[in-house]
Amino acid sequence: MIGQVVNFSEPFIRFGAFVGVFLAMAVWELLAPRRPQAIPRSRRWPGNLGLSVINTVVLRLVFPAAAVGAAIFAESRGWGLFQAINAPAVVAIIGSVVALDLVIYLQHRLFHAAPLLWRLHRLHHADLEFDVSTGVRFHAIEILLSMLIKIGAVMALGAPAVAVLVFEVLLNATTMFNHANVKLAQPLDRMLRLIVVTPDMHRVHHSVHHEETNSNFGFNLPWWDRLFRTYRAQPADGHDDMIIGLEQFRDPAELQLSRMLLQPARDVEA
Repeated sequence: MIGQVVNFSEPFIRFGAFVGVFLAMAVWELLAPRRPQAIPRSRRWPGNLGLSVINTVVLRLVFPAAAVGAAIFAESRGWGLFQAINAPAVVAIIGSVVALDLVIYLQHRLFHAAPLLWRLHRLHHADLEFDVSTGVRFHAIEILLSMLIKIGAVMALGAPAVAVLVFEVLLNATTMFNHANVKLAQPLDRMLRLIVVTPDMHRVHHSVHHEETNSNFGFNLPWWDRLFRTYRAQPADGHDDMIIGLEQFRDPAELQLSRMLLQPARDVEA
């Protein structure tokens, strides 16, 4: 019964959380930006937000029930680790959220390491600025593959539907937070990095330098980068002077939605 209620309310909760966090970050960026931006929002946001709309529609068409539906399906058949060991609800929920975050970290590294997957994921890195809209700039095929991986992990874990919903909302919220162009006092940033990926931490991942692009893969929890030695505290050029993006996609014309959708199919030399 609880699972069915969660499944029914999931789209509304996720949409409400998305809009609320996105608007909060957008206002924060206006009031206290971390870096000046050479390319205005009016040039970048139509393409980035256009991708978000396309991804939402495509995802709902292909996976109407998404990961929450997979959790309900697995629960009805007694599948998955937490159901097999009859774990208490609190253990299953917390364990599922942490385990799913690890899966997303490993998936992120895979999309950097495998050339075909990198072709999809590089669209996210080709943004010429770094702000809250970058957090929704992904190719639809990457979103579909990510959902397949997530569904597999949910069913293998036997994750409760409520845990999957909590994870999805947290992941969306923290992704927008850690991509936001917002200023945090350094002592606060150092403290927050113990429990969540901060904008200064994740911005390093969007550096034009290859060795920095392949660091700080976490979206939500910051622990995996330290555990697997992919953590880099600061960019070599400093946050004010670092260059965002990829060498082979410096033309502002690449910010057009049509070019972004076709980017994985194009060979562009640096």
